[in-house]
Amino acid sequence: MRLGINLGYWGAGMDSDNLAVAQEADRLGYDVCWAAEAYGSDAPTVLSWVAAQTESIDVGSAIMQIPARQPAMTAMTAATLDSLSGGRFRLGLGVSGPQVSEGWYGVKFDKPLARTREYVEIVRKAMSRERLSYEGQHWTLPLPDGPGKPIKLTVHPQREHIPLYIAAIGPKNLEQTGEIADGALLIFPSADHLEDTAVTYLRAGREKAGKTMDGFDVCPTLPLAVGDDVNGLADMFRPYTALYVGGMGSRKQNFYNQLAQRMGYEKEAAEIQDKYLSGDKNGAAAAVPHRLIDQTTLLGPVERIAERMQAYAAAGVTTLTLAPAGFTLDERIVALRAGTDALERSGLA
Repeated sequence: MRLGINLGYWGAGMDSDNLAVAQEADRLGYDVCWAAEAYGSDAPTVLSWVAAQTESIDVGSAIMQIPARQPAMTAMTAATLDSLSGGRFRLGLGVSGPQVSEGWYGVKFDKPLARTREYVEIVRKAMSRERLSYEGQHWTLPLPDGPGKPIKLTVHPQREHIPLYIAAIGPKNLEQTGEIADGALLIFPSADHLEDTAVTYLRAGREKAGKTMDGFDVCPTLPLAVGDDVNGLADMFRPYTALYVGGMGSRKQNFYNQLAQRMGYEKEAAEIQDKYLSGDKNGAAAAVPHRLIDQTTLLGPVERIAERMQAYAAAGVTTLTLAPAGFTLDERIVALRAGTDALERSGLA
């Protein structure tokens, strides 16, 4: 099992430290450094900055939002980043959610599965440097009855095949991701529930495409905090968990809330959402069960984290992405180093 790091969103208050974290991860042999985007910083700018100041670690978008860019623009960006980084770019895509898609980008959040499939097909065709023509439900290239003509990408990516990942939570999205992508970006993954909530659907998609799970990258992100007080460490992540389970998306379209329900927290997920949407964020955080936090993070001393890593590997994880927590750069570096120590102790390195 490989390790990655996730820098999260730029502008979250630790920006001056993020480059140092990425550089230390590069030195320690981490496999990939991911950056996110929502409605603040964009991922490609951050990744180009990191790639320019690291040597061997891959850089990946987790995610570039599908409603934010036309697919041909995404292909251009991916090819450029892969070329500039010396073949170290990984393209992670996702549809985001209805509030961001419609409120920020003005793109209707409808038929996300069909939209994602078409988007991936166009991106891959463009990156292959074929002349780009496509006829689908959501995109037609070139536009009919106009001056447009099929053209091809002028940039030569470093590699013939840039790895393509999709952020997936729901069963249908997971199955399609297994069918059309090279990897899946997962969030709030529990080793105890990973087979039932994710891997079984990914496997079905691979089988649909006539493939196995061999070579497919199952890549969840987990916050990491090191110390002896597991309960105290878990409390650090109450606001984070409450935000996603209670406040992401709308009441009817909160994919993280639905995931918590599939993990057996139906009653708790409803209470967290009710409190969060009513404005009681502290109450929502207090309502998050300790077990839910512990199942979806890596907490405790190195030995305990090593045991959890073994559980994730047994559940099918191939790249474990860590979000090292800390209030200072030194604390984040300590957590980062603990990640590699735990991997070595687990026997998975």
